This record gives sequence, C-alpha cells and structure tokens, in this order.
Amino acid sequence: MVGTIAVGDKDRLDLDTLGAWMTANVPGYAGPLGYAKFAGGQSNPTYRLDTPERAYVLRRKPFGPILPSAHAVDREYRVIAGLHPTGFPVPRPYGLCEDAAVIGSAFYVMEMVEGRTIWDGAMPGATPPERTAHYEAMVDTLAALHNTDYAAAGLGEYGKPGNYFERQVGRWTKQYRAAETEHMESVERLIEWLPRTLPEQTRTSIVHGDYRIDNMIFAPSAPKVIAVLDWELSTLGDPLADFSYLLMSWVTEPEGRSGVLGMTGPETGIPTIEQVVDRYCAATGRDGVPDLNWYFAYNLFRLTGIVQGIKKRIIDGTASSAQAEKTVAKIHGLADAAWGFAVKAGA
Repeated sequence: MVGTIAVGDKDRLDLDTLGAWMTANVPGYAGPLGYAKFAGGQSNPTYRLDTPERAYVLRRKPFGPILPSAHAVDREYRVIAGLHPTGFPVPRPYGLCEDAAVIGSAFYVMEMVEGRTIWDGAMPGATPPERTAHYEAMVDTLAALHNTDYAAAGLGEYGKPGNYFERQVGRWTKQYRAAETEHMESVERLIEWLPRTLPEQTRTSIVHGDYRIDNMIFAPSAPKVIAVLDWELSTLGDPLADFSYLLMSWVTEPEGRSGVLGMTGPETGIPTIEQVVDRYCAATGRDGVPDLNWYFAYNLFRLTGIVQGIKKRIIDGTASSAQAEKTVAKIHGLADAAWGFAVKAGA
C-alpha cells in the first residue's frame, strides 16, 4: 500500500450509505466522511476513510465476478476480532458488513494503524543492528501467533480438521483450474506430485497465510511489530506453512521486495536462515524443522495459483491494482521455480 491514490470510477463508494452504516455500527464515528484508495492491494481493494476526528481502513471484496471462496473479508474480520483481545498486534476491528447493498460488496472497517511499512527486505539505509532487530521482531511475532491459544480466542472452528497441506493443495489446484488461461507443464507436474508426498502434520495453529515483511506495520521508531495485516488467507493449519513461507525470502533473489538471497550475515545484519530457524524453534518449543524443499515447492505452487487468479481478473477486467500486469508476467518463473524445489525434494 504505497500511499493513496484518487479513486477511479470503478472503485467508488457510496459515501451516503457508507456513512449511515458507520453511524449505526462504529462507536464514536462522526462525519463528514472522505476517502482515498490505497495504491496496493491486488486482491481485496483497501481504502483510507477520513473524518475530522480519526482515520479508518475499509477492506472490501472486489466488485464483479470472483472465484468461489476467494476474497473472504468476513474471515479476515473474524480472525482480527479474535486476535485483538489477546494482545496480538492487529488493528482494532470496528465492524463487518455482509450486505452488498451498502457499497456494492461485503466489507469491514478497522483501525488505521500509523507506523512504518518496510517494502524492501534488504532494508537499505538501515544499520546491521537495526536489520537484525527488525528481523528478530518479525520472527518473534510469528512465533507468538503460532503459540496463541486459538480456541480461547474464539477461533476453534476457524479451520477444518485433517491434514492442512492436503486441503491447501486441493484448494489451490481447484483455484488454479478455475482461473486457468493456458497450459503450464510445471504446474501439471506439481498437481500430480504434491498430493502424493504430503508431509505429516504434528501441530495446529492459526496460520496467517501471507506472512512477509511488507504485510506488517512497525512502530515509528522502534523494531517492534505493531500490526500484522492482510489476513485473507488465514485459517487453522500447520504452522510450518507460515514459517516456510517466511523463509522463502531467504531463497528469493533480492528484487526490492522481500527477497534476501545472498544478503545474510554479520555484514548486513540480516540473520541467516539457520539463525532464523533456531530462533523460531526456541520460541515455539521445536527441536528443529524438516527438509524445507517440499514446503518451498508448495508455497510457490500456491503463489502460482494466486497469480493465476490475478491474471484471470485482468482478462475479466476486475483486477484492482496497477501492478497486476507486472505481477502476472512472473507466473511462468514461479511455476518453474516451484518444480525446481520439488526436484530437490526428490521428485
């Protein structure tokens, strides 16, 4: 979300009906109401709402046709509402509206958290100690999520029973097929191989689903995570899904986003993958993690499915970010990289 942009015609909200809903559902709300759209957010369009007293954030489903089970803003709201009372860093939730008549789609409103978003995992301009402290905060926050008593947070029914990876491979295969626009051999191989080689699940926790450096807000002047954002893909599942997804940054070329391959060690202050594993395991009571290549193959397969969905929305005319076309140009590379990790895992 690199700042806000003027709202285009296809993304406009009805401020009269929205203001009436806010008056009825958000304690302390007082208009008049103004708004702008955040520049990022290829999946669920996100807006900044401004009143004379305070700012809010609104996330909604895209307008127009969408894939089944995608863009689940109701699930995002549910997990934020469950986690906020525990002290885990999420924005304060204010209300969920599932009546599409208000603005044209389901949406929810939450607190606007002021702080820093780090877009580049290399953290240019930071000192080595600053980088170390921020990465340690990121790992510790993920461990805190995985240590959260999800039943006590009212999220005991937030996911389905059984093997998480089995469900996820099935889900993303269906999502990919629903959005398929061309044949990709690497994806076909993954669809055949992943279900045959599922790892055993030994723990269940809340899984964020997209835990990376630019999906959190840090304190204005301290290495502290004050809000984790973008819970669309969250569920109950295997915490190794989240942890291995975070570790993808360590095997991804630096690209101005989360990739830090070849940049770790004392000269930069970015912890090595071994140091990250040790810190996470100490915080969660693990004695180690299994071979990660299967998990890397799975994570890239899932990303391929997500990007394929964006590609389909471009074709359908419903993609919500100017960055969408740039993103989908990488889809063949994602699929091939996923199969590369599968080969390392024994495929």
